[in-house]
Amino acid sequence: MSEATTTAAGEIERSTIRAISWRLIPFLILAYFLSYLDRVNLSFAALTMNADLKFSPLVFSWGAGIFFIGYFLFEVPSNIALEKFGARRWIARIMVTWGAISALMAIVSGPWSFYALRFLLGVAEAGFFPGIILYLTYWYPAEYRARFLAAFAVAVPVSTVIGAPVSGLLLGLDGMMGLRGWQWLFIIEGIPSVILGVVTWFYLTDRPEKAAWLTAEQKAWLSAKLASEQAAKHSSGHMTLRQALTSSKVLVLSAVYFGFVAALYGMQFWLPQIVKAFGFSNAQTGFVTAVPYLFGAIAMIAWARHSDQTRERVWHVGLPLLLIAAALFVSGYVTDPVIVMGALIVAAIGVFCTFGVFWTLPTAWLSGTAAAGGIAMINSIGNLAGFGGPYLIGFIKDSTGSTAIGLMVLAIMPLIAGLLVLTGNHRSETEFVAAQPAK
Repeated sequence: MSEATTTAAGEIERSTIRAISWRLIPFLILAYFLSYLDRVNLSFAALTMNADLKFSPLVFSWGAGIFFIGYFLFEVPSNIALEKFGARRWIARIMVTWGAISALMAIVSGPWSFYALRFLLGVAEAGFFPGIILYLTYWYPAEYRARFLAAFAVAVPVSTVIGAPVSGLLLGLDGMMGLRGWQWLFIIEGIPSVILGVVTWFYLTDRPEKAAWLTAEQKAWLSAKLASEQAAKHSSGHMTLRQALTSSKVLVLSAVYFGFVAALYGMQFWLPQIVKAFGFSNAQTGFVTAVPYLFGAIAMIAWARHSDQTRERVWHVGLPLLLIAAALFVSGYVTDPVIVMGALIVAAIGVFCTFGVFWTLPTAWLSGTAAAGGIAMINSIGNLAGFGGPYLIGFIKDSTGSTAIGLMVLAIMPLIAGLLVLTGNHRSETEFVAAQPAK
């Protein structure tokens, strides 16, 4: 191939990735931002809602966690529906329903209405995150995935960096039009998801071949690149949906993700109350809570880019998990507020470095309906820890009056997950990425 031809091919590749990224990533970040905000704004509502409705730590833990039961039950069917009906229609449906139910959280009046709406919120949102992970595999070749999966997933820490101070301030609307501050929080943060869901129906493109905003040359390059990857996956044996759901690799990665998610949500749902206990006001709690997530967002992007540059995945997932475990243990063991916050910042860095790279492991060898089912399976089993993590801390706090022991016990989860990654058989995933042409 001549130098001129190579240069032209490289320019088509760069322009294609650039066009896809500007079209999809900002929109998907905004959608995931709203998704995550509506999922975890409960942690800030709890600062006043728990007292208003006389919720014990255990009641709050049940309500926080039961979301993930509904999520678990409907995750795989939802992701298969996305593969069948297309991302545009299905993601729009998900966003409208979760936004409406999130706003309806304002009518919670006791434990049972609390449990019911949180369960329905999980049902409504099921399939969104793994659906987007699957959707991005339609657009990005393997060697680009870590950085752009991280770019999409950066909405998680950003939702707290922005959402925590906003949520803290919204609690200040207490009494306006006869509503409590936590009720305004749910209403104001739920409505934008409904609006963006309607926009999604008209904005998203299901597949590259339908993208009028790509040139014929860009479509041809992307089609050829993704087809060669599919051929490489199939050469090692095509995996059916049933095989994917019973694969030992899928089950191990589900266990790894379980340990990771336990730490993520154990921190997410209880961090505002940990910070508030330092003596801050609601507004101050919002700003202080945002700090670990700001550091996590920056580290997430840098770590994912390093993973793509080195073409290594396993250590880039395993080491941050061990870092989370160590930081959570320290945060529970010490009592000095400054050291506790420092440890939680380190834990957040570990959480989001893991998050940015983890999904490159299953997407390297799953495709088609098997990918839809396998990714959803990993995410749904993993997210059961979204019930277990908060509940564990709530149970221990209810028994001892302190979250410190809960954080130390919680550290066991990412420790086991990290060891599973580093000792498991993930060579094929790393070798697949390493085999891609150097940039």
